[in-house]
Amino acid sequence: MAVIRRAIQSLGQRPKVLEMARVDKTFNGNVVALQHMSLTVNEGDFISLLGPSGCGKSTALRLLAGLSHPTAGRILWEGAEATGDLSVVFQEPTLMPWATVAQNVWLPFRLRGQSYNSVKDEVLEVLRLVGLEKFLNAYPRELSGGMKMRVSIARALVTNPRLILMDEPFAALDEITRHKLNKDLLDLKAKIGCTIIFVTHSVFESVFLSDRVVVMAARPGRVIQEFPIDAPYPRGEAFRTSAEYAAHCRAASDALYQAMGEVA
Repeated sequence: MAVIRRAIQSLGQRPKVLEMARVDKTFNGNVVALQHMSLTVNEGDFISLLGPSGCGKSTALRLLAGLSHPTAGRILWEGAEATGDLSVVFQEPTLMPWATVAQNVWLPFRLRGQSYNSVKDEVLEVLRLVGLEKFLNAYPRELSGGMKMRVSIARALVTNPRLILMDEPFAALDEITRHKLNKDLLDLKAKIGCTIIFVTHSVFESVFLSDRVVVMAARPGRVIQEFPIDAPYPRGEAFRTSAEYAAHCRAASDALYQAMGEVA
């Protein structure tokens, strides 16, 4: 089976997945997107990168995905420089409109030269996980925005990656759909035990999803504050309306307000 539950150890015993060590990224010789960006990611983390627009959150994800390279500093994957075993979910679903749901999910295997028949069980399994097993022969034009994003998430999950990078995947969705997919994402993480780094502008989303919120400052982008969200999983609507949630949101809002005033 493609999607396997990983055993996640207690917080103090989690092995390191990667480390960003004083990473800089400069574009066109003078636009400093990131400066001295440092971050440690452990097995089973759900980390949200929270910060104002233009602070380099998406740039950091692109570096981790191997889509760009640091100008200075190092990204260490378990002691070596490599992109590792990861998948990326972008803000837009980026589905092939001419392909069915099943064919879109099959794409990572297809790029590896594996036939659909050889991996159809894995495709069907992950579609069951995201609740779309009845839509495997549908086309993207027949799906709602939330369903399209579920297909994109299924495509990211199907190869059973150790790390999933998510770049504001729910930003364009309405609030009700966004809340539903937030809960579904936590349920999926509990089932497969992966590690997630999630970019968002939303204080409320970061607190609901994460066990660690990393706040970044702009001009240039860097980590200015990191704090744990120690509320237990699973989390539902009761957590959203709790005093504990409100307190964490206030702390995150204060950190974000500070980040907006931070200029190197």
